[in-house]
Amino acid sequence: MAALRALEVAARRLSFTRAAEELNVTQSAISHQIKHLEELWDVKLFERHPRRLELTAAGAALAPVARDFFTRLDRTLDDLAEDSGHTALQVQALPSFAVKWLVPRLQGFRDAHPEIDVWITTLVEEQVSFEGKKLDAAIHMSTGDYPDLASTFLMGDQVFPVCRPRFLETHGRPETPADLCRFPLLLRSHEFSTPSWEYWFDEVGVGAEVYGPALTEGTRYPDSNMAIQAAFEGQGVAMARSAHVWDDIVSGRLVRLFDIECAFHLSYYLVSPLDRADRPSVCAFRDWLVKESKRSEAEYAAEAQPA
Repeated sequence: MAALRALEVAARRLSFTRAAEELNVTQSAISHQIKHLEELWDVKLFERHPRRLELTAAGAALAPVARDFFTRLDRTLDDLAEDSGHTALQVQALPSFAVKWLVPRLQGFRDAHPEIDVWITTLVEEQVSFEGKKLDAAIHMSTGDYPDLASTFLMGDQVFPVCRPRFLETHGRPETPADLCRFPLLLRSHEFSTPSWEYWFDEVGVGAEVYGPALTEGTRYPDSNMAIQAAFEGQGVAMARSAHVWDDIVSGRLVRLFDIECAFHLSYYLVSPLDRADRPSVCAFRDWLVKESKRSEAEYAAEAQPA
């Protein structure tokens, strides 16, 4: 079992060193386990080069078999644990979405399903992947193209600029979108799931010759949470998604600038591997998410008002 696990991880990482780190053993142990398999099966699994590892044809054929074995074993054990009446549901979500939308609502799911423990991990990735991860589902943003995965549409998102109310007392209120170019804009480092200032300006009809100079200088934040926190601190105007800040706008902690509808081109989806999509815990979580998403969109549609 240990040798098979060494093969699966080393083939995936293409490094004995990284495989040893993942399995918390020594590099020598990984090397010996691979050598044991090569002697047992009388095949060469890896070509060992000075700075890289390469699968042989035999290794490339056998590694997926080992990976499939461990995947099926883990999932069968999880199913047996779920059948016992209590289970852990492992969900991956975008960091900002988890903090601002999912976690504040999660108690409702716990109250309805006390037998299911939701384990949340966060990761930003352009293409969702379950390979090498022990995950039941992921909440992801995309255009909805998920070949070979089960996916369910949750909701779309509106994007708009926001700031702290007191910020307007100091800097005044912009009358047109182009007026924002004279305000301190809170910029973001590149992230595929984050609407950029360029995207919003283009959508509302402000040309690059107008907004371009305003986006060349200033602090850049690695995720939406930091940019929104900077807006809370009165440091400038942030570009936000409705799912992240609508509760703050309704409560008055933030002000939405301009009553302009601007839909983001990506939407939220719940995605699962096909062999896990029908598990009772995944179905329960999916049904709850769909209901909460519809409620969230309805609240936005009913309460959206100009700043």
